[in-house]
Amino acid sequence: MSWGLENRLARMFSPTSTNSLMLAVDHGYFMGPTHHLENARATITPLLPHADALALTRGILRKCVDPSATIPIVLRVSGGATILQEDLSHEAITTSMIEAARLNVSAVALSVFVGAPHEHESLTHLAGLVNEGEEYGIPVMAITAVGKELEKRDARYLALACRVSAELGAHIVKTYYCEDFSRVVEGCPVPLVVAGGPKLDSDRAALELARNAIDQGAHGIDMGRNIWQSDHPVAMLKALRAIVHEKASVREALDVLASERARTPVRDPAATA
Repeated sequence: MSWGLENRLARMFSPTSTNSLMLAVDHGYFMGPTHHLENARATITPLLPHADALALTRGILRKCVDPSATIPIVLRVSGGATILQEDLSHEAITTSMIEAARLNVSAVALSVFVGAPHEHESLTHLAGLVNEGEEYGIPVMAITAVGKELEKRDARYLALACRVSAELGAHIVKTYYCEDFSRVVEGCPVPLVVAGGPKLDSDRAALELARNAIDQGAHGIDMGRNIWQSDHPVAMLKALRAIVHEKASVREALDVLASERARTPVRDPAATA
């Protein structure tokens, strides 16, 4: 790896825990104004000091993040399909690597759809993006998307998708937690970060997901809705930090959550309306 590429990776991962807590706010590129992300700037701003990286699109980066912010940016560069389509796998590269360099991002991210109708295109997009990224010193994160076919979230499928992504040169892979997740980790030679997925039934469930993923070898969490759709998003982010970086148990993280909740008011619905 070039010094620049290594340096960008180092910005996102703690040198002590070797993990990263990424905040995902890129949902609008296919879901539109998602609940509590309607006013993206209002949602993002209070969370920035507590995340290790911010995952978003160039449009939201330009309009909703102050240029003085020092948080590493993971730029979503694929898209072209929305939730109105049955086949979400028909994505293309929507943001160039030179634009990523202009925006001074720490990494770029795209979805790969293994087993989907447009598998070939998504995988060749990944390979091409890695080639370009290495010219510019910008790491590439592959996201093992499963579209609407959630039954694919098993160890056999995810191990295949993650390994193929790594074989094509991805520097980081974002995937889902599943039963026997350690099997997915063992087969992937690059760091895995785990997606939060849809909003879970409780904050405890999200913390348990994070704890289990880290215990089985994930190098971080890339979570969105389970943070900013929480009634206390800053408190939730701090509780996740305790797990990701401080080896806290779920019980200890819940104590952090309760303590932080007591210090901050419940989210004002008008703030994100």
